[in-house]
Amino acid sequence: MYVREIQPPRATPIDKGKQVQGTWTEAFDEVNLLDIRKPYRFPIPRGLRDSRIKEWESFLIQDDKYLLFAVLANIKVCRYASIILYDKENKEKLWFKKLIPGTGWHLPRSLKNASVDSRSWGFFFRIHSWLDAHTIKLDLDIEPTRKRPSFTAHAEFNLAEEPGQPMVQPQAVQPEAAQSIAVQPLTVSLMYAENRGMYTYKTMAPVRGDMVFGGRHISLNPARTSGLFCDFKGFFPYGGNSQWCGALFLDAAGRRIGFTVSENPARESYANNENCLWIDGVLTPLPPVKITRNAEDEPEWIIQDMEGMVDLVFTPVVQIRYKLNILLSQSFYDSPPGLFNGMIVSSKGEEIHLKNVYGLGEKLHLQV
Repeated sequence: MYVREIQPPRATPIDKGKQVQGTWTEAFDEVNLLDIRKPYRFPIPRGLRDSRIKEWESFLIQDDKYLLFAVLANIKVCRYASIILYDKENKEKLWFKKLIPGTGWHLPRSLKNASVDSRSWGFFFRIHSWLDAHTIKLDLDIEPTRKRPSFTAHAEFNLAEEPGQPMVQPQAVQPEAAQSIAVQPLTVSLMYAENRGMYTYKTMAPVRGDMVFGGRHISLNPARTSGLFCDFKGFFPYGGNSQWCGALFLDAAGRRIGFTVSENPARESYANNENCLWIDGVLTPLPPVKITRNAEDEPEWIIQDMEGMVDLVFTPVVQIRYKLNILLSQSFYDSPPGLFNGMIVSSKGEEIHLKNVYGLGEKLHLQV
């Protein structure tokens, strides 16, 4: 069975100008990658170093009927927002994307109590990360056009965790009580080079809120709705590729289950990676995985590891593809909703079987 070292909490992933590699289950007080001394072989100005740091925050929110995915990114040559709403019953989708050239806001360096928003004509996107109050809030507002109805959403993650609270294995709970389960997040610092890498914070939690789509009001019941929040910052390689998959669901016993797995060019991925499984808020670190497609005309993504803990097939149901060309920059973004089938094994050896579980896949080529 795969085992990973979970390190004691620390204030920052930077120690005496060096990035520290590891896995933690508490968020850092602050993440400022500009504190790294000489991330490249030769000294370069601070402004140029800052331009190489890419950052984004994303939300995956699901209940029985709807899947919502929202991402707000600052890749320095531009800022980017993407919102996907998929109606599982009616097979309808809303896809909104917004590109804002040039630099502007930075995402917060701390998740304790900070916010960021992006505003432009007909569009509003706001994230308030407030870990001190055990909540994360998302607000979206998109005005209608001739081709697209209006969309408004407010969602609140209930992390429900007291600082320093010991994590224990909860008993199986009924859906109406599931929102009270404490959450054990994942914080990871990974290396791409000698002193240059990435950081991510991920947490899963019950979500309450409301959405209005084309005049239709949708309530998000925390007993049936789960959310995955991710915060990324890093000196991502120029021309680098990464793949990511995740899903959230309630099993037959009413347990709240979620997972996220990724394949990226980070070093020493066996010792530390961003792959994990949650069962009622309790974290299982997962081993590195390989995500493959047999051919371009075969839509299935095959997701497997070498430890026998992850064996999944992801089948997209809607294609969401975006190509970005700005000056010498070229990036490709593929984030289809789809269905997962297969099995994941917890740290206790329990096999979690997935049959037509909705989730999201993501492929990213970042040449910027």
